Amino acid sequence: MQDSLDATTLIFLALAVFVIWRLRSVLGQKTGTERSPFKPVDRNQTPVARKEGDNVVRLPGADRVAPPPQAAAPEPRDWRGFAEPGSSVATGLEAVVQAEPAFDPRVFLDGAKSAYEAIVIAFAKGDRKTLRMLLSKEVCEGFEREITEREARRQVLETTFVSLDKAEIVAVEVKNRVAQVTVRFLSHLITATRDADGKVVDGSAEAVVEVPDVWTFARTLGTRDPNWQLVATEAGA
Repeated sequence: MQDSLDATTLIFLALAVFVIWRLRSVLGQKTGTERSPFKPVDRNQTPVARKEGDNVVRLPGADRVAPPPQAAAPEPRDWRGFAEPGSSVATGLEAVVQAEPAFDPRVFLDGAKSAYEAIVIAFAKGDRKTLRMLLSKEVCEGFEREITEREARRQVLETTFVSLDKAEIVAVEVKNRVAQVTVRFLSHLITATRDADGKVVDGSAEAVVEVPDVWTFARTLGTRDPNWQLVATEAGA
């Protein structure tokens, strides 16, 4: 009985060894280096570009074209002779040129000097027509009011230009396409006011006086009308 049991046991052990060996040969052994059947998506991983024709499903945004690089900002112009680099005047001049590329501060100052002399002479003569062409409505009303009061006193203003020595831009502002350019003038004049009898009651008919003025001219940029109007005046220091 013991021999029979031992023989039977050996037979089952042999069968068990055989089955285990077959399973290992079919399934293989786990070494710890096998790939996982499921790999989570790495959100930080950069997707690999694939060639056209690859049998892949493209994710939303994969065909998005990168925006072109922005053009470099233009270099600021050299306003030497009109404004210091980086100053508020230089910034204002840049704004004027952006709205109206043909603007030239040299041409503007030449026109401002001509307007200054024409307005001073027109005021002295009581030439309202010229003043209305060169002055804004508000400024013109002030000039005309003084002319009317002078005429009521039967006085005459005599003004002679000796020289216009300086005209410099001291402020520039652009708002809603309206540019305002402030100019400081320095002139030498002979000015005298005479009463109805011709007697000098103010100023001098012979003395040359230095007159500083600060005037502001305005114009809507981009329009066909090239004329600037005087919108503000003040005595310069």
